[in-house]
Amino acid sequence: MSGIAYRRYVAIGDSQTEGLWDGDDTVGLTGFADRLASRIDAVYPGLQYANLAVRGRRISDVLHDQLPNALMMRPDLITVCAGMNDVTRPGRSFDQALADLNLLYTRLAESGATVLTTTFPDVAKLVPVGRLLASRVARINDVIRAAAARHGFGLVDLFTAASMHDLDTWSADRIHASTKGHILFAAAAAEALKLPSSNHDWARSDGVAAPSSLSARAAAQVRWTQNLLLPWMWRQLRGRSTGDGREPKRPSLDDVTARRRAR
Repeated sequence: MSGIAYRRYVAIGDSQTEGLWDGDDTVGLTGFADRLASRIDAVYPGLQYANLAVRGRRISDVLHDQLPNALMMRPDLITVCAGMNDVTRPGRSFDQALADLNLLYTRLAESGATVLTTTFPDVAKLVPVGRLLASRVARINDVIRAAAARHGFGLVDLFTAASMHDLDTWSADRIHASTKGHILFAAAAAEALKLPSSNHDWARSDGVAAPSSLSARAAAQVRWTQNLLLPWMWRQLRGRSTGDGREPKRPSLDDVTARRRAR
């Protein structure tokens, strides 16, 4: 992938690509994709960039809604990060989600663009209920790695990176990246694309661990359950999503420095 002068970059996916927890809806969200676009633009000035990702979107949404719009822009670089909303969704639809993911990757491969995708981190080490999701994370990561190898995609393997176990890589909900996490994701993507001055330092742990004592862990779990898990469960029961009614922040190609769409 080195030596490719990217001109049109489109990012698709869910809240991680939208940039949740890196900024806010008042001042604007940044996120790893915006940060990656800035890094590419510094190397290849004049990059045109669009970000179609919206929080709460599942693989089927990316496949049927975002992908057609992305391909119409004829990008030479596409990043895709999608699937955690399917991993955490109750019910028996996960097999279909994995089938949709494979179809999404096939259509991306057919586009001729450089494609960069990512595995998911080890959630068993991040959230109190992570062990309940571990088997699904393992399954989707297997699909992602196999597709990347089959199609020749760039791959960022977050699951194996020590930095993904650091507490400050993640926001308060332990699912979305913090600003530091988004910076690390962008650095990882830059390395996968072999951009100048990129390296593997992003994967190193800085030693900021989760609470070690039993009482501290128990208190953290109670806070997480009350403030994050229960509201999420209530939205699921009502068939609601945090992304309901939201539009992409950068729905069309524009200069990297262009002002984001008002939300």
